[in-house]
Amino acid sequence: MFEVIPDVNHVIVICGRCDLRRGIDGLAAIIRLHYGMDPLESGSLYLFCGKKRDRIKGLLFTGTGFCQLYIRLTSGHFQWPRNSDEARDISPEQYKRFMDGFAIDSSIKAYKRIDET
Repeated sequence: MFEVIPDVNHVIVICGRCDLRRGIDGLAAIIRLHYGMDPLESGSLYLFCGKKRDRIKGLLFTGTGFCQLYIRLTSGHFQWPRNSDEARDISPEQYKRFMDGFAIDSSIKAYKRIDET
């Protein structure tokens, strides 16, 4: 699974859906051209999700070359953020929770308290 990847400093979630038929060069082009980030930054893991949300591709530059990771769930789907205009840098705790099956965004919403006077 993705949670045992050494030397990862940043985990960046590329929100929205991506054509997972793309290879390393295509995913690196999305990172560079659409989001203005450097895919050659060592220790940054970029995560992409497909339309069905049951598979994720990861792209990691190790310093000497790229490593492409792929995971497909046998049942269920990932709780993937769908705003395709953003890329999120998530914390290691959020990443671990996400790989354990939880959503990146909290489902608990703050509410506005109305004081009685």
